[in-house]
Amino acid sequence: MKQDDRIRLTHMIDALGHAIRFTEGRSRADLDKDAMLTSALLYQIQIVGEAANNVSQDARDQHPQVPWPVIIGMRHRLVHAYADIDHDILWTTATEAAPALLAQVKSILEAD
Repeated sequence: MKQDDRIRLTHMIDALGHAIRFTEGRSRADLDKDAMLTSALLYQIQIVGEAANNVSQDARDQHPQVPWPVIIGMRHRLVHAYADIDHDILWTTATEAAPALLAQVKSILEAD
């Protein structure tokens, strides 16, 4: 695997870890009341999408189990439709999708 891809995957791992930690001990209702939590999750999920977008097409093709288009699309949605963020989707992404994706990305690096 190219070094640049390893770096991007590491960025994804770091940002996913942050998002997961930010939600620990928190509830979905906290997201509506805590602007700092919302901003933190938005930023970390954006980083995940930006890093995924910069993983080479070869690496993405080698790992089709990762939903690359969904991850990248989420980043575009958060950045370009920032005024219309669905907090339910953001919360589900951080609490359900992020742990599964973190495991996938870690396994890619461990296998390389």
